[in-house]
Amino acid sequence: MPRQTFFNLPDEKKQILLKAAKKEFTRVSLAEASIANIVKEADIPRGSFYQYFDDKEDLYFYLLNDHLKERREELITNLQKHNGDIFAAVKEMLHSLLREMDEEGIYQFYRNVFLNMDYRTEKAFMNLINYNALDKKYALIKHLINKKNLNVDNDHELFQVVQIVSMVMTENLVQKFGKEMTDEEVIHNYNIQIKLLKRGFVKE
Repeated sequence: MPRQTFFNLPDEKKQILLKAAKKEFTRVSLAEASIANIVKEADIPRGSFYQYFDDKEDLYFYLLNDHLKERREELITNLQKHNGDIFAAVKEMLHSLLREMDEEGIYQFYRNVFLNMDYRTEKAFMNLINYNALDKKYALIKHLINKKNLNVDNDHELFQVVQIVSMVMTENLVQKFGKEMTDEEVIHNYNIQIKLLKRGFVKE
């Protein structure tokens, strides 16, 4: 997490620094990113950077989690729009992400994220729904989900359903970049996988 000194900055200065960071993380992966390039682009002393963040990883995951906060809000909106259908809500979020990736610079940023995923990046995506970090948000999501057509016995199983559907979406985005798949191929594979999950893998 950023230091309090970052949050104390005027919004304009925060946005300049975040824009510079996003530019660098779009250019190269986290491992290759340079703090020197970020502070040069943001026009701040290198020492100031360390007053705001511990290191480039700290800044990277703050930026990534900021993106994912928008996705969490979108999931809530989609659940309201689709009368609690978790499958329709996540599918619309997938479509939205694919459209967003068409924007200049966004595609390469996400490409660097997904092709260089490690346990920390995966954890950030799995925190899209997380009991510990998002209790209040999950309580709202849980309330919005229509459980009538779901074969779940309790809240824990419902939580697992949301996690699994979110993981299917994330994995298809990884495949998009890893295999250079088209949006149509991504959506096609997602639909098949969700259909299989709904149907179940084992014949009675």
